[in-house]
Amino acid sequence: MGYPEVVDPLRTRRVAEKMREELSELIRFESDDPRITLVEVTDVVVSPDMHRADVLVALPGGAAEREAALEGLASARLYLRRQLMQRLDLFRMPELRFRADSEALSGAPIERLLRRARRGRPKAEPGQGDS
Repeated sequence: MGYPEVVDPLRTRRVAEKMREELSELIRFESDDPRITLVEVTDVVVSPDMHRADVLVALPGGAAEREAALEGLASARLYLRRQLMQRLDLFRMPELRFRADSEALSGAPIERLLRRARRGRPKAEPGQGDS
């Protein structure tokens, strides 16, 4: 009798959200590395088998600052994972992989939310006025 290959998707989302919150706090308030102080964790995507977690981060500044921030995150990866192990009660802590979130800097999430809100709003009938 083996273990299931895929964990409950709802649990995976909850773990990802908790990891995002904890990583944001660790990076913003408990990190001593000046390269990553302005990094913002925008999303965490955990693989269904809980072996990997892609951490999407918004990187401010120019190309050099972004590259330095990614290097800083790579060097802090084991420290951050160890801190997450202490804070989260998980059987298996996923390996962290940091990636730049291109949508965070372009404003695409805001546009997507506005489109979604417009789609959900009923359109006024041609004969009805706004009275």
